[in-house]
Parts: sequence; structure tokens; C-alpha cells
Amino acid sequence: MSDDTVRFQLLTPGLWPDLVDLFGPQRGASSGCWCMWPFLRAKDWQAMTRDERRDALKDKVEQGHAPGLLAYRDGLAVGWVAFGPRERYLRFQLGRTSKPLETDAPEDLLKTFAVPCFYIRSGHRKRGLMGSLLDAAVMEMRARGARFVDACPIDPDKPLQWGEGFVGIADVFRRGGFEEVARRSPKRPLMRKCL
Repeated sequence: MSDDTVRFQLLTPGLWPDLVDLFGPQRGASSGCWCMWPFLRAKDWQAMTRDERRDALKDKVEQGHAPGLLAYRDGLAVGWVAFGPRERYLRFQLGRTSKPLETDAPEDLLKTFAVPCFYIRSGHRKRGLMGSLLDAAVMEMRARGARFVDACPIDPDKPLQWGEGFVGIADVFRRGGFEEVARRSPKRPLMRKCL
């Protein structure tokens, strides 16, 4: 399979069933996250059930926020990338490894988006889909007026275990034109792309 057969769609209310199928109705992607992890403080995320997380993401989609893109291959949703204005992702904003730089100007932060996570269907991993999703998301963020895009991917020194790469892989971001702007953790660089 090659990614040249992949098409990308913003997550809209009409495509919600495709996201549910991708994440797994019971599984909810990684550990029942339903992609709510970056939006909430740890204690608030942990206080929610899987169903509450699912419903919270569905509410965001129904409000027209389109918090990410789905990748389709042969009509099947095979991948997901979450992105949006940095300020919407509370955990990303406050996280030790992902918080803004002290030198970031407030007016720049208002035009900064973030890519907090990915999910790729089993059987479609390790085929370049993460890079394709990232490129498509960057194009959409540029169209929405973003000047900067931040991410805090993992920079592994050994093969990843299942689920560790949900924040993205640093090498994928490097190939996508992102540069490391801080490293507050040995394996989690803060990376940025200027648009």
C-alpha cells in the first residue's frame, strides 16, 4: 500500500461514525482517551469515564470545531491527527515538556497551533501515514491563519512499545520541517514549524 491513495477529511459531525470505527467503539483509541487527553488537566481526564470522553469529543465536533483530520484509504478511516489552536489544549499548554517558551510573545501564541496526537489503525502503521497526516494538517492550519505549529513528539532511543508514539515521532516532524526549540525531557523535544 502506498499513501498516494490516501485522502484526508476534516472531522465533521457526518464523519463521526468513521472516527468511532477507527478508534474502536469500546477501546476509544489509546486507553479510552477519545483524544480528550490534551484538552484536560490530568485529574479532570482521569475523573471522566470513556463514554464521557467520547461524548466530550463529539460535542466539540458538533460545535463545528473540527479538532482534526481523518485519513482514508479505500473508503476506510485509517488514521487521525488532532490539531488546533494551542490555547485550546490545556494539558499541552501547562505540560512541563510542551508549555510555551518563556520568550514567546503573547501575540505569537494567539497564532500558534499544536499537534498533540495521532492514531493509526493497526495494519496501516509504519507506512509513512503519520507524515502524510502531518503534512495535511499543516496545510489546514496554514489555511486557518496559523503562523506557528508546535508539537512535543517522542524522540525514541529504542523501538517503541504499543501506544508510545501517539504524540508523534520526532523524526517525522523533522522531515516535515519542524525544528527543535526546547528539550525539557530527554525523549520529548518541543518542536516548532514557522508557516
